Amino acid sequence: MTDPAASITAYWDAAAPAFDDEPDHGLRADHTRAAWARLLGSWMPSDPVDVLDIGCGTGSISLLLAEAGHRVTGVDLAPRMIEQALTKFGTAGLEARFLVGDAMTPPTGGQRFDVVLSRHLVWTLPDPEAALREWVTRLRPGGRLILVEGRWREADGSGVPYAAGAESLPWNGGISAEDLAATVRSFVSALRVAPLSGNPDLWGGEVDDERYALIADV
Repeated sequence: MTDPAASITAYWDAAAPAFDDEPDHGLRADHTRAAWARLLGSWMPSDPVDVLDIGCGTGSISLLLAEAGHRVTGVDLAPRMIEQALTKFGTAGLEARFLVGDAMTPPTGGQRFDVVLSRHLVWTLPDPEAALREWVTRLRPGGRLILVEGRWREADGSGVPYAAGAESLPWNGGISAEDLAATVRSFVSALRVAPLSGNPDLWGGEVDDERYALIADV
């Protein structure tokens, strides 16, 4: 039997060198970078805070947060993603802490954060509800959970799984805003959903699937 965790780790490790070629991954275009910076600024506290970026990938979102003055810890399962993030920060002359680890239980010990952020990750997890509950415990009182997610066009079942065993994951292909909100609502005090599909600057062009952010306070 294929081990989904092993194949998914191998997939993202292999994807790391070219990961930033996607417009919304590398944020290389000025208008895409600026669109994400504006969006993050609207969700984040105005004063510098401690942020845990789970599934940080190559650190593009972490870098925007650090440029805004926030103290960032990034976690990713793929060592080569973390290598890319460290290089990116070194080039920018900024500091952050990056850790290789499982998003289900980020290896941050007893540290608590003001914001836990994750982008395009929950659909890759073997038990996403358990992970979300764990992430909330990493927040300080009054903290904020930010989830940038979607229900991808591949979710119609006609495509090949992106990694061997991925078809067995409970949220493979993404999750709708309605369903994610229903999952999270029981362990947060308030939440709102911001639709993102209609902003092509975020994605490098028009998209026709569901993309959104869920912002929850605890």
